Amino acid sequence: MSTALSAQNTGLGFFKGVGAVFALEMKQRLRSRGWYILLAVWFVVIGLVAAFTAWVTDQQATAGQVLFELMVAFVLFFGLLVAPALSANAVNGDRAAGTLAVLQVTLLRPGQLLAGKWLASWAASLGFLAASVPFLLWALALGGVDPGIAAVSLLMLGIELGVVCALGVAVSTLANRPLFSIVVTYMLVALLSIGTVIAFGLSTPLVRGTVEANMPQWEEDAYLQPSGTEPGFSCVGPLFEADVYHTDRTAWLLAANPFVVLADALPYSGDDLSGGPLQGIGEAVRYAQAGAESSGPQCINGEPRDYGVPASSFPVWPLGLAVQFAGAALALVLAWRRLRTPAHRLAAGTRIA
Repeated sequence: MSTALSAQNTGLGFFKGVGAVFALEMKQRLRSRGWYILLAVWFVVIGLVAAFTAWVTDQQATAGQVLFELMVAFVLFFGLLVAPALSANAVNGDRAAGTLAVLQVTLLRPGQLLAGKWLASWAASLGFLAASVPFLLWALALGGVDPGIAAVSLLMLGIELGVVCALGVAVSTLANRPLFSIVVTYMLVALLSIGTVIAFGLSTPLVRGTVEANMPQWEEDAYLQPSGTEPGFSCVGPLFEADVYHTDRTAWLLAANPFVVLADALPYSGDDLSGGPLQGIGEAVRYAQAGAESSGPQCINGEPRDYGVPASSFPVWPLGLAVQFAGAALALVLAWRRLRTPAHRLAAGTRIA
C-alpha cells in the first residue's frame, strides 16, 4: 500500500508524461482522415495563390520577395483559421468521449496533459506550414529574398501558430462543449487580428488635434524631376486650422495583431523596397507610430514637411508577443486549475467517465 502511494505521489517525470500524451494525441490525429483532407485542400489553395501571384509579378524585379511575403501572409491567415479547429476540442473532446477521466486517474498531472495536447496541436498546425514549403522554395528560387527575412518569417509564423494552439487548448479545457470552445477560440483570434484594427480605427477621433497650416505651391518643373527624386514646393497663402491625428498615442493597440507582429519583426534595411504586403503593414505601423508628424497637411506654420516613410521609434513586436504570451499563459493557468483532481465542483451535465 505504501509503495503504491509513493509511486502515485512521485508520478511520471514531467517530460516523460508530456511525451506520452503527445505520442497518444499524434497517433489519433494521424489516423484521422480529416487532417489529410485539410492538408490537401491547403496545398491546392496555396498553390493557386502562388501561381497567380507569380504570374502577376513575373516582370517585376522584386517578384521573388513579393511572392514570398504573400505566401507567408496567406500561410498566417489560413493558419489562424485552421489552428483553432485543431486545438479547441483537444480536452473537451476527450471529456465528451469519456476518455479524459481515464487519463486523469493515471500518474499524469494536469500540466503534462495540457503541455502534451498543446504540443500535438502545434505540431499538427506546423504540418500545414510544412505543406507550404514547396511554394516558399519557389519564391526563394526567383531570387531577391533576404535570408534573414526568410528565416525570421518562418520563425514568427511558428510562434503565432503556437500561441493560437495554446489558446485553443486552454479554451477547450474551460468549456464543456467542443463547438462552443471552437467558436470562442475563433472569436479570440478575430479579436487579435481584426479587433485590434477596429479598436485603433475607433480611437482616432479621440486623438484628433488641429494645427495652423497653409497651401503648398509646387515648382514649375515639379513633374519633370528625375525618377526617384521628390519635387520641391514652397508654402504660401494665409494660415488656417487643419486636422491632424496623434496616432502615436494609440499605435500600441496594433501591437498584439499577429500580422503586425510578423511584419514588424522582419529585419528590413532602409533600402529594401519589396512592395510586398508585409512591408506595407510594417510601413503602416511606422506611420501610425509617427502620428501627427506623418499625417495632415504638407505645410504647417509655413514650413514644408517631408512625407517620406518615418523611422519607427521602437519595434512593437516584442510588446505584441508579450501580450499574446501573457494571455495564453493566463488561459493555461485557468485550464490547469480546471483539470486538477479531485474536482470539488463540476458544471451541470459534465461527463466524468
